[in-house]
Amino acid sequence: MKTRLVFWLVILITLVSVYIDLPRVLPMGVEKPIFDLQWGNFRFYRDLEVKKGIDLAGGSHLVFEAEVENLSAEDKQTALESVKTNIERRVNLFGVSEPMIQTARFQDDYRLIVELPGISNINQAIDLIGQTAQLDFRTLSEEATASATLDDFLPTGLTGKDLARASVQFDPNSGQPVVALKFNDSGREKFAQITEENVDKPVAIFLDVFPITAPIVREPIENGEAVISGNFALDEAKQLTIQLNAGALPVPIKLVEQKNVGATLGEESVQKSIQGGLIGLGMVILFMALYYGYLGVLANLGLIIYGLITLALYKVIPVTLTLPGIAGFVLSIGMAVDANILVFERMKEEVRAGKPASLAMELGFGRAWDSIRDANVCTLITCFILFNPFNWSFLNTSGMVRGFALTLGLGVILSLFTGVVVTRTLLRQLAFFKREKVKK
Repeated sequence: MKTRLVFWLVILITLVSVYIDLPRVLPMGVEKPIFDLQWGNFRFYRDLEVKKGIDLAGGSHLVFEAEVENLSAEDKQTALESVKTNIERRVNLFGVSEPMIQTARFQDDYRLIVELPGISNINQAIDLIGQTAQLDFRTLSEEATASATLDDFLPTGLTGKDLARASVQFDPNSGQPVVALKFNDSGREKFAQITEENVDKPVAIFLDVFPITAPIVREPIENGEAVISGNFALDEAKQLTIQLNAGALPVPIKLVEQKNVGATLGEESVQKSIQGGLIGLGMVILFMALYYGYLGVLANLGLIIYGLITLALYKVIPVTLTLPGIAGFVLSIGMAVDANILVFERMKEEVRAGKPASLAMELGFGRAWDSIRDANVCTLITCFILFNPFNWSFLNTSGMVRGFALTLGLGVILSLFTGVVVTRTLLRQLAFFKREKVKK
C-alpha cells in the first residue's frame, strides 16, 4: 500500500512538472496560466519562463570602482555593501530582469560588478547606477491631511551628510532589534529642532527620493542619538541600516569597465549546449538500456522524470541559466544514473550469492546507500563552497561559477530522489505487477 502511494505521488509530481515545463503559449494559441498567489502582504508570482543569464540573453557587463580613499578601514566594507544595496534598488526600478550585482576587492581596490541581461539603453543604466545615494529627512507640510501622500513631505535640510552612522542594536527591555542613529555636530542641532517641532508626527527618511521609513517622533531628542523601533525582524533592521548608511557614507563610483554581450552569441551557445546535452543524454540512455536490460529501462524512465522535475524547479525558483549553469545540469545527468549503477551492481552480487530477486533488490538499495550518500555529500560540499552563500571575500566567486554550483547542487539532490526513490518505487511496483500476473 505504501509503495503504491509513493508510486502515484511520483506520477503526480511528474505531471505537475510537465505542466510547468510546457511553453507559455500552448498549441492553438492557448496561454498557460501563471502562478500568482497572494496571502496578505506576501505574494508569490512566477511567469514560468526560463530566466537566461547575460551570456545567453545578451546584455551588458559593467564594473564600477568605489572611491573609498577618504573612509576609515572599518567603514570601507560597510560603504561598499551600502552602495551595492542602493544599486540593486536602482536596477530593479530600471526594470532589468535577473540582474547580477556583487562586490569584489583586490588589494586596495573596492569594486562592484553589475551584469544586466537584455538591457537595451545602456547609457541610461550607467547614468542611473553611477549616481551617489542621496539621503534626506522630511516632515509633513502644514496643509497635509490624514491621507498624506509623498508630495506632502517637505525637505528639512537634514541630509545624509549630517548622519554619522546607523547601526543595529537591541532594546534592553524587550530584546527586539532596533536601528540606532547617530548624528554629527551639525546634524545634532538640526535633528533637535526637527524633533521638537514634530512630536507625535512622522519624520520620513528618503533615499533617492523614495521613502524607506517614517517613524513617529515621541519626544524631542537633543543629544543627536535616536532609536527607530517597530517590532523589526533582525534582517529587516539590518536592511534598513544598510540603506541609511548608503546615504550616511556617500561613496562616489566610477565606471572602469564595460563589455557588451550580443544576443546572437547567446542563442548560438544555447543551441550548441542543448545539442551537447541531448547527445549526452541519449548515450546514457542507450548504455543503460543495452547493459542492464529492463533495469536500465526503468533507470532511464527515472532519468526522464529527473529532467522534467529539474526544468520545473528552474522555472519555479527561478534559476538564472548561464552557460556554466547548463554545464552543471549536463554533468548532473551522469550523476543521476550513477546511483542506479551502484544499486544494480549490488543487486547482481546478491543474485549471484543465491538471493531471490525481490530480496536482492532490497539489499542492493540498502547496501549501496552508504556509497551513494558519501559521494553525493562530497559533491554538495564542493557546490556549497563554489556558490559562496556568505560572500566570503577570500573565495571571490563570480556569478558564472555560482550558477554552475547551483545547477549542479540541485541536480545532485534531485538525482538522489530519482535514483533512489523513483527507481526503487518503479522496481517495487513492477514486482507487484509480476506477482499479480502469477496469481492470475
